[in-house]
Amino acid sequence: MPTLILVRHGRSTANTAGVLAGWTPGIALDDHGAAQAAALPARLAALPLAAAVASPLQRCRETLAPLLDTRPALPLHTDERIGECHYGDWSGRKLAELADEPLMTVVQQHPSAAAFPGGESVRAMQARAVEAVRDWNARIEEQHGAGAVYLMCSHGDIIKAVVADALGMHLDLFQRISVEPCSVTAIRYTPLRPFVVRLGETGDLGSLAPREEPRQEPSGQATVGGDAGTP
Repeated sequence: MPTLILVRHGRSTANTAGVLAGWTPGIALDDHGAAQAAALPARLAALPLAAAVASPLQRCRETLAPLLDTRPALPLHTDERIGECHYGDWSGRKLAELADEPLMTVVQQHPSAAAFPGGESVRAMQARAVEAVRDWNARIEEQHGAGAVYLMCSHGDIIKAVVADALGMHLDLFQRISVEPCSVTAIRYTPLRPFVVRLGETGDLGSLAPREEPRQEPSGQATVGGDAGTP
């Protein structure tokens, strides 16, 4: 079965503004995110990608644009099933404001029970994303062979949910996974089990250095939608 390369989109204007973007239109990469996208082709240069699959949202399309420029023959497909979680009424709101919502405790501690008002549940988000991966695994293997490598460009919570499935983790534990903007995660699928061979790889260890300001709240809450990474 194929190896899946999961790329989170580069840092966006919503990431730096501390806004939960969801499917809000017009969310683009910021300057740092554009630089991350520009560096992606060199990071993936050794990989003979059979295809690329993207979320339909602008920030994912912009992330893949430099890669497609260097590989004009690389087939690009769009799949709404790996689009961002439908956060419903939470979309476009400040994360700092959402921290006071009672539902945030559920999202943090019991996400399998969380459903966003006017949107979808975390369970439904994971189900559609994993279904998309399974479908594309079969399609890529049929067209390119079991040793093929292909790429999906998606979003933080989507990638975390797919990784949790690959690791056999309960969805309630998926907030323990962290994937920064433009990070690369690799899952090698086999008939017996998936192997997570890279997780949130950025090639930059600077994010591990101590900071004057903590990365997260002292409580250890995960950033819904994914954090903004390092400058």
